Amino acid sequence: MRITKFGHACVRIEHDGAVVVVDPGVFTQPEALDGATAVLITHEHPDHYNPALLEGSEAPIYTIGAVAAQILKSAPAVHERTTVVKPGESFDAGLPVTAVNEKHAVIHPDLPHFDNSGYLIQAGDSKIFHPGDALDGPGEAVDVLFLPVSAPWARSAELIDFAREVGASKTVAIHDRVYSEAGSGIFDTQAAALIPAEHGYVRLADGADL
Repeated sequence: MRITKFGHACVRIEHDGAVVVVDPGVFTQPEALDGATAVLITHEHPDHYNPALLEGSEAPIYTIGAVAAQILKSAPAVHERTTVVKPGESFDAGLPVTAVNEKHAVIHPDLPHFDNSGYLIQAGDSKIFHPGDALDGPGEAVDVLFLPVSAPWARSAELIDFAREVGASKTVAIHDRVYSEAGSGIFDTQAAALIPAEHGYVRLADGADL
């Protein structure tokens, strides 16, 4: 298995010939989708969903209804290869995937409460969880957690507690374009001190592999 981080919330998972890309958004390098066999999108915010990137790939798209509606308006050709998945639904994206949970974290009570799906991905013997923009766990043990580490909807205490709750063998920082480099360094220091060492917190540079 190979995991590569590609800008902010986007990760690429390669295993046994499958190449699954999650959340290619406006901060994502286009090469993230090279050879992709499937793309998963957690929700409609542009840091997770960029229709221009999807138009440059022929991979099938798996996502929630709210994103499919956006694709229909902005990239109708992509909509033809888009499959809508619902909470709790399992599907084959080249790797076995289960859609988990259904709501974005609350940004502010005066703003809409957006839909959001996390994805639990099975790559060989490894279970991998991408929560999108939510702090709801998968409800089972996982080997790799992609942990949002900066967001206007979360405090560092909540993010660290989420990592502790999930208790993955490896915790990989994502969603990290919100902070400056200095702010990211502050969070990394807190995470290293407060997330147990056995959960393996790490921040990957863009294009770096796990």
